[in-house]
Amino acid sequence: NREGQRIKKEISMVPDMGKWKRSQVGPCMWLCAYADYIGFILTLNEGVKGKKLTCDYKVSETVEKLLDLLETLDRWINETPPVDQPSRFGNKAYRTWYVKVDQEAEALVSTVVPAEKSAAVPEIAVYLKESVGNSTRIDYGTGHEAAFAAFLCCLCKVGALRVDDQLAIVFKVFDRYLAVMRKLQRTYRMEPAGSQGVWGLDDFQFLPFIWGSSQFIDHPTIEPHHFIDEKVVNEHHQDYMFLECIKFINEMKTGPFAEHSNQLWNISAVPSWSKVNQGLIRMYKAECLEKFPVIQHFRFGSLLSIQPVNP
Repeated sequence: NREGQRIKKEISMVPDMGKWKRSQVGPCMWLCAYADYIGFILTLNEGVKGKKLTCDYKVSETVEKLLDLLETLDRWINETPPVDQPSRFGNKAYRTWYVKVDQEAEALVSTVVPAEKSAAVPEIAVYLKESVGNSTRIDYGTGHEAAFAAFLCCLCKVGALRVDDQLAIVFKVFDRYLAVMRKLQRTYRMEPAGSQGVWGLDDFQFLPFIWGSSQFIDHPTIEPHHFIDEKVVNEHHQDYMFLECIKFINEMKTGPFAEHSNQLWNISAVPSWSKVNQGLIRMYKAECLEKFPVIQHFRFGSLLSIQPVNP
């Protein structure tokens, strides 16, 4: 399990953030984690622009295998019901579920990675384990979501996923991942990790708002101010990731939208979806990728490296 041991946390103090942020600098000098990660997010952002979740796209064998993997995680939730305990805490049954993920992650990932790249399995499996929440705190947040994006990015780097899988990565795999995470959050009453409460975008997710706003760019009728209209959300959520997120928030929270989701309420006043999309990308960099409490948990190895690489 050498690869699995080589992947580790590198950001243990605030000054270490320099190592992570430096990898934004020019593509010729630094080919490492930050540039790879944000490049992957932005490539997918471009790929889904103006497209519905229900549009036609290629579904490769690897994508099918990833959906099977997520189906397994979902099934394990059914097999691990919540235990009786005081209700205001995250349910301890989550830890039982997590132990199973921890034990089986490498076996699950080996079904997705090409045989000739099997040495990368332990490293990639770490991102999968990190993407489903924290078993000590029974919480979930944007850092865990980032680990799943890193998991998908690594699968691209080893050639398991290809350029023509872009739409399926977001619309099939990531969308299914979100459904499983929402089920976890509901079933085990998971705490939001590092949530800014009303001042955050959402308690749990960020990426579906970025990609979801890109889906809406140049939409003939639905404008940003429409997403706070429940009728629009109910009619169109199957086509648009952004509205799926709003629907989930509406189901989980009570009271006026402007009070429980102030940031999103503010975003609904932005005049165009392309402005919303650009603003969310800036916010994601500032609030998630450049925040020590999030990145201190991020792991680096040979696929997503924090070391400078000479091209």
